[in-house]
Amino acid sequence: MTAYHQAAQSPLRAKTMCLKKLPITILVIILSVAVIGSCDRKTRGFSQAELALIHGSDSIMRVLTIEDVSDSIILRKISSELPDEALLSSDYDRLTKLLVATVKDPSQGGVGIAGPQVGINRRIIAVQRFDKDPIHSNGMPNYPFEVYPNARIIWASDSLVSGPEGCLSVPDRKSEVLRSHKIVIEYAVVGKTEAGYVKDHGNISGSAGNKREGKDNIRTISMVRDTISGFTAVIFQHEIDHLDGILYTDRI
Repeated sequence: MTAYHQAAQSPLRAKTMCLKKLPITILVIILSVAVIGSCDRKTRGFSQAELALIHGSDSIMRVLTIEDVSDSIILRKISSELPDEALLSSDYDRLTKLLVATVKDPSQGGVGIAGPQVGINRRIIAVQRFDKDPIHSNGMPNYPFEVYPNARIIWASDSLVSGPEGCLSVPDRKSEVLRSHKIVIEYAVVGKTEAGYVKDHGNISGSAGNKREGKDNIRTISMVRDTISGFTAVIFQHEIDHLDGILYTDRI
């Protein structure tokens, strides 16, 4: 052991000796508080930094762009899945509403958005479903936005289509990109039990996973699959690319 190592360990030894002098009851309280705090962070399912972003936004979230170096680092990271604790939390409910509000805001006017684009490196996307029946407002069709946690593409057709793409995180630019015409996605559904089934996003699945009981219902998580084609399939491919740190400009 070098003299440097001995000097570096002296403060640590002093702290250890101080802890040994504390009454056992005080040590128990300190350890209990640390354990409770750790469990609270774990059961909520989100990191403290993620919670700060989710609860620090009033109505919409800031969209990250490649024009900022620190933003680009986040956009290039591979996102992790949302654990059951996160999916069953009120924090997740708030995040889904913020994602949809952000992409629909006139300042953005997008058709899809992914977690990394708002600083949340988790596998969650919001997509406008142009393949579903619209709700007409003032004579104009309003196609629904839906949120898909832990989304992945498990099959893509060899048949490709070319079309113009833009991105909220790549301002003032559009390019032609080749995408599969049809895909099959798998994602998690958070819903209420209904006669033993879980219903959400227009899909019904009988394979319920984790459950949390509320006052009036049981919230459940299940994995479902959906086959999508056309322009909506292009949106899904674009947004799921974001979850893997890929920008549409990489596919030009």
